[in-house]
Amino acid sequence: MSSKRDYYEVLGVEKTATDDEIKKAYRKKAKEFHPDANLNDKVSAEAKFKEVNEAYETLSDKQKRGMYDQFGHDAANGYTGGAGFGGFNGTGFNGMDMDFDMGDIFSSFFGGGFANEGPRRRGPARGRDIKVAIEITFEEAVFGTKKEITISREETCSTCNGTGAKVGTQPKTCPTCGGTGQVRYAQNTILGQIMTTRTCTKCGGEGKIIDNPCQDCKGKSTVKKQRKITISIPQGIDNNQTISIKSEGNSAPKGGIKGDLYITVFVKPHATFKRKGDDIYADVKVPFTIMTLGGEINITTLTGEIKQKISEGTPTGTVVCIKNQGVKNINGYRQGDMYITLIVDIPTNLNAQQKELLQQLNDTFGIKNNKKKGLFN
Repeated sequence: MSSKRDYYEVLGVEKTATDDEIKKAYRKKAKEFHPDANLNDKVSAEAKFKEVNEAYETLSDKQKRGMYDQFGHDAANGYTGGAGFGGFNGTGFNGMDMDFDMGDIFSSFFGGGFANEGPRRRGPARGRDIKVAIEITFEEAVFGTKKEITISREETCSTCNGTGAKVGTQPKTCPTCGGTGQVRYAQNTILGQIMTTRTCTKCGGEGKIIDNPCQDCKGKSTVKKQRKITISIPQGIDNNQTISIKSEGNSAPKGGIKGDLYITVFVKPHATFKRKGDDIYADVKVPFTIMTLGGEINITTLTGEIKQKISEGTPTGTVVCIKNQGVKNINGYRQGDMYITLIVDIPTNLNAQQKELLQQLNDTFGIKNNKKKGLFN
């Protein structure tokens, strides 16, 4: 007869316990008997911890549990070969699938789970980026411009040259981590030796300690400065686009990489032109005589005036495309077009002679006008 305790008794559950109840009981027992939680009685704790895992290995498997319920501990000789507490392979004990995180059990002992990393020192931090916004005119956006802006940023302290230490002194190597910024701990358990790595609390992971901080930067190694910077706005930039300038952001502590400067550009509306992508649009008023008889008009473009022919009988609202009179693309691979909408310009404040001539024209069309004062009265 086997001398082993009943598995249900080991976990403290009834034989009718559900899978969730068995799992919950196992988690509780595993934490209770973990060797690192019982340093004063480690040998006894290891034996109980092994017993708990052996019980869970059987009762969490439906097939094994069924065999155990029929034959007790003797069933192990038939289907496990005397399986007991086996090795942990990442999915469970002895290869069985445990659908919960073992880190939950060991987190209170190892500071967050298993780790087997070598000590590492923090690399130099990167300075924070700076984001600003400026407003420019429509023409400045089309042709490009230069702007002087003022920014506030962290710069390397010139007093201590970025060491953070008082002049005449230097930061010293952290005695706790030996300059690595990390501290390693080894735990000998029944799972084997488990190594954990934690950030050194003495130096905060920097690997250096400043006993005498710089009076200007207070040990930060950077100070706040106001700077004026001239930036180039490329031609063709559009509203709400952002340009970046490398290494014009905040300096990083302890000599790290500088951040970048990001400038978002807002473009003021133009009185005449509207922009869609690289194309521009405008409404152009044309005398009704030219719209009727045809002719030539002057069109104001981004670069000056050009002549544009108007065909005879052009209706109001006609859209004309003028090639290559739009905005040059910011990447330089194309020139946009200009689209003008022709709007008939109705004359006002006509003199008597003009009104009479228009009335005669109106009569030739056979249009009856009951108003004797004329067409435009």
